[in-house]
Amino acid sequence: MIPIRRDVQAACEMLGLDPLEIGNEGKLVIGVVEEKAEEVLELLRSTEEGRDAEIIGEATLDFSEVAMQTLVGGRRIISRPVGDPVPRIC
Repeated sequence: MIPIRRDVQAACEMLGLDPLEIGNEGKLVIGVVEEKAEEVLELLRSTEEGRDAEIIGEATLDFSEVAMQTLVGGRRIISRPVGDPVPRIC
């Protein structure tokens, strides 16, 4: 499961946005060999920035796209975002 903070989920619901389809600055997805996953996770969690790090999945040959298993056991294809639905204020 991909952890999404409650405040982010609530804001997305109010604005009609899917949190998996909008920009999310400050996040990182790291691919590592299975034998090193727990070691890398422990290292990330030892930092302030990585304290909430989680293992969210694994690479398989089942799909040619990124997919996630839903809470009810189905599969959802995670498409690449098209454009940026949230304006940037820099």
